Amino acid sequence: MTEETDTKGYLDMDLLRFTTAGSVDDGKSTLIGRLLYDSKNLFEDQLEAVEESSRQRGDENVNLALLTDGLKAEREQGITIDVAYRYFATPKRKFIIADTPGHIQYTRNMVTGASTANLAIILVDARHGVIEQTCRHSFIADLLRIRHVVVAVNKMDLVDHSEEVFNDIISQFKEFASRLDNIVDMTCIPISALNGDNVVDPSENMPWYEGSTLLYHLETVYIGSDQNHVEARFPVQWVIRPHSEKYHDFRGYGGRVAGGVFKPGDDIVVQPSGFTSKIKSIESMDGPLEEVYAPLSTTITLEDEIDISRGDMIIKANNPPHKGQEIEAMICWFSEVKNLSSRSKFVLRHTTKEVKAVVKEVRYKININTLHKLEDDLEFKLNDIGRICLRTSGPLFYDSYKKNRVTGSFILIDEQSNETVAAGMIL
Repeated sequence: MTEETDTKGYLDMDLLRFTTAGSVDDGKSTLIGRLLYDSKNLFEDQLEAVEESSRQRGDENVNLALLTDGLKAEREQGITIDVAYRYFATPKRKFIIADTPGHIQYTRNMVTGASTANLAIILVDARHGVIEQTCRHSFIADLLRIRHVVVAVNKMDLVDHSEEVFNDIISQFKEFASRLDNIVDMTCIPISALNGDNVVDPSENMPWYEGSTLLYHLETVYIGSDQNHVEARFPVQWVIRPHSEKYHDFRGYGGRVAGGVFKPGDDIVVQPSGFTSKIKSIESMDGPLEEVYAPLSTTITLEDEIDISRGDMIIKANNPPHKGQEIEAMICWFSEVKNLSSRSKFVLRHTTKEVKAVVKEVRYKININTLHKLEDDLEFKLNDIGRICLRTSGPLFYDSYKKNRVTGSFILIDEQSNETVAAGMIL
C-alpha cells in the first residue's frame, strides 16, 4: 500500500467524538491512558516520560492518567482541571476524546468538552455506585443531546469483580436515566482501567460478562443518524472573491453545512432577504462535488447575483427554520466575574451571525442533583444551569437544539470584557 492511499484511507474514516465524565478519582484520565496504551497509540518517548514522572511521584505502577493531565497543577494535585483533547485511531475509526473534569466547580469545562461529542462515557466507581456527580454529569450529557451513553463501572478489581455489585449499580443508574429525554442508546460495561479489564481486551476476571469491550463498542456504535440530514441549513461564513485572472468572475459562499443535503440544481432561499435562486455548483479543494451534507465545509455558488454576506443563511424552502427575536433557551453560566439577571445585556453569537441581546426574563434555575426547578433565586452565578428568555436586536433563523445542535445553540459574550459568559441551547 502506498503512503498516498494509506493517508486517503485515514482521511475517509468515520470519526467518533466522545467525552468522559464522572466524579473525582473515578479514573477518567487513567481510562483514556489505558485506551491509548493498549490500542498501541502511544509513542515510545511519551511512554518513557510518563514512566519517569510516575517514578518521581512515587507511584507503584505506571500512572497512565499523566498522559492526559498535562497542566502542572493537574499533575501536582492528581486531578483534571481543563478539558484535554486526545486524538487516536484504530483500523476501523478515528477518535477525538475530550477528557473533562469531575469537580463541581468545573461544570462549565465539562459543558465545553461535551458540546460536540457523539457519545459520553460516564464512569462510576464500583465501590461507591451512583452518586450526586454521576447524576449531574448524566443530566449535562442529556442537556447537550448526547444520544449514546456508555456506563463504565470502573475499579471492578476493588469489589472482587462482583456481578451482583455491577447489576445493582446499573439498576440505580437506569432509575435516574428514566427521567432524562435524549439518551437513545445506553450500554453498560464493567471495567478496570488500572488493569485493562474490558477496556481494549476482554477480561478473564469477569467471565459472567458477555458483552463487548469498551474499544469494540466505540469502534462499532452507529452514529450516522445523529446529524440532521433533513432540514437544509448553510450559515454563510465568508464571501469568496479571488480577484485573479483565472477566477475573474468567481463568487462563492464559504461555510460549514449545519444540516440537510445540498446538490447542484437545488432551489434555495437566502435568509433574511428572502431572495431565491438555484445552486450552480458546490466547490471543494478537490474540485466540484455532486452533493454536500453536515458537517462538511464547502463553497456554494448560485446562478443569480444576490447580495449575501456573513451571517446570512442559505436554506431550502420546504422546511424553513424558525424566525424570531424572542428566544427561549437553557443556558450554562460560565463567568466567575459577572452574574446574569433580568435585563442583563450581551452580544449573542448564533452560527455565523452576531446580534445584541437582552435578558427579558429569567424563568428558573435547575438543581442538577435533584432536577428540581428553583424559582426563588434567579441570579445565575458560575456553573449555574437554567432557563431564560432573550430578546434580540435582529431576527435569528434557528431550530430547536433537539433538532439541530448547530442552529439550536449560541453563546453569550460580555460587551465590555469580550468574555464568553454562557452557552445556550434553544428550546
